[in-house]
Amino acid sequence: MILTLINYLQINFLAMKRVYYALIFSLLALVCSSQVKVVELTHYLFPEFTSGVVLMKSGEKNEALLNYNSLTEEMIFDNRGVKLAIGQLELVDTVYIGSRKFFLLNNKFVELIYKSKSELYAEYKCTVKDPGKPAAYGGTSQTSATTTYSSYFTGGQVYDLKLPEGYETKPFTHFWLKKDGKINKFLTVRQLAKLYAEKENLLKAYQKTNDVKYDDQESILGLIRFLDSNH
Repeated sequence: MILTLINYLQINFLAMKRVYYALIFSLLALVCSSQVKVVELTHYLFPEFTSGVVLMKSGEKNEALLNYNSLTEEMIFDNRGVKLAIGQLELVDTVYIGSRKFFLLNNKFVELIYKSKSELYAEYKCTVKDPGKPAAYGGTSQTSATTTYSSYFTGGQVYDLKLPEGYETKPFTHFWLKKDGKINKFLTVRQLAKLYAEKENLLKAYQKTNDVKYDDQESILGLIRFLDSNH
């Protein structure tokens, strides 16, 4: 009887001990998370580094884990956990990441997103927005709505960048159209329309039934496919 009681007390003591330690660890985790809140910037084109191939003009192929940094506008490869930018761009022909192709234009990587009678390229960019300083009446003030990475970072640290809570990234895209042997950047739908001046009536007819937006890649693609397929 006494042994049974002792065993019972020992079992309950161990159970209470486990609950006590679990409670302590939970409280510690809660305190740590409330004190340090860090978010990783979404300044990469892909959510993770992906297997890809860098094709050199010599024909040599180099396999690597790749991603595109929209903030620094560089193609980055993961070398055993160290993020490095691809150099000697004059020797690079094409970068393949999955089924997507990237070429160099003015020493910047652009993605070929459409090829038929014309070619459409996307140039991916990104800016950083800081949380601003506290202002009167509970508001915030910012010296600039968006700031490029060079105002904040040096020494390549942006490749693994993490910032305190409140900082935000704003990705955006510039488009390039290669048509009739010439390549032009367009920043608005109106500028794109000028590149298809000979199809002005077709373009206006398309816009009457379709809401074409510059910041919608599929919307721009739909318009160009339509114009290329109609005379």
